Amino acid sequence: MSLIPGRISVVIPAYNQEEYICDALTSLTRQKLGKWELEVLVVDDASTDQTANLVLGYQHKLERLELVSLPTNSGVSAARNAGLEAVTGEFFTFLDPDDWYAPEHLATLASALEELHVDFVRTDHVRVTGTNRVLHRAPQAVRGLPLNPADDIEPIDSPSMVDYAFVWAGMYRTDLMRSVDAYFFDADLYSAEDRLWLWKLHLRTSRYAVVSYPGVFYRRGLPGSLTQVFDERQLGFIPAYARILEEVRAHQDADRHLPKAMRQFFAIVCHHEKRAKNYPPQVRLEMKQQLRKIFTTIDVHIAQQVALEMDIARRRHILSFLQVGVAK
Repeated sequence: MSLIPGRISVVIPAYNQEEYICDALTSLTRQKLGKWELEVLVVDDASTDQTANLVLGYQHKLERLELVSLPTNSGVSAARNAGLEAVTGEFFTFLDPDDWYAPEHLATLASALEELHVDFVRTDHVRVTGTNRVLHRAPQAVRGLPLNPADDIEPIDSPSMVDYAFVWAGMYRTDLMRSVDAYFFDADLYSAEDRLWLWKLHLRTSRYAVVSYPGVFYRRGLPGSLTQVFDERQLGFIPAYARILEEVRAHQDADRHLPKAMRQFFAIVCHHEKRAKNYPPQVRLEMKQQLRKIFTTIDVHIAQQVALEMDIARRRHILSFLQVGVAK
């Protein structure tokens, strides 16, 4: 599919979002685009509410609004991929259906992409919890200059740009992402899919930038969000990190980046173990079994070194998994 210069494509995956989708779309009608042209691709992931009808009601307000309907509920990765299949813009980005943009958000990011001649840009965001709003800055102090994405994978023991796992807090050059095979999400992942996608960007591209424009507003703590459910969808982080570790091992600088990938994985393991008391017994058992399996394939020497740099409680927990791996 040929790309249209000067066009920005926004992909919105939506499942049962009748309460919020109008806020997202209204923010798009208010974009001050200047020379840029907007394409909006809403993917209805087999909603059972009025989401699709509400989207259709915006077709007279957004000239290039397309509703893509999936026949069965397939998850956020598959929904984003369906939108990405239809992208015709020179640049693309994502908007979750319960979030919204400030009026100059898209033009600001597109202009930065164009002027800095980079593969992608990342930006800050505003976290919204009820009526409370808090600015969250991307963990890179250097702003508005081209940077090497691989250089910003580290440091190991403090937040870096691969820890800033919000794919909607950025904009991407479509042809480049397709050429380096960093365009589509792994459709079978129901969580942590954004982490794998961003790791690929940092390993496979050569130039990016961070800009100081917190123009995306991110709602937290909603009842349907993954942080509020305790079923098998929580376990998506395990296959996601198996693939992240595989991706890093295949990289030319694997020795440099593998400790960071492991540290990130270990921290999320500990996070889920802490929450596991809220999971059904079968989900807890499945998590243990999957983790034991992945720890039998892990790089034990590097993993032990990484674990030794963690706090005592987390270190003890991770080392217990590693001992299982060594025993097998």
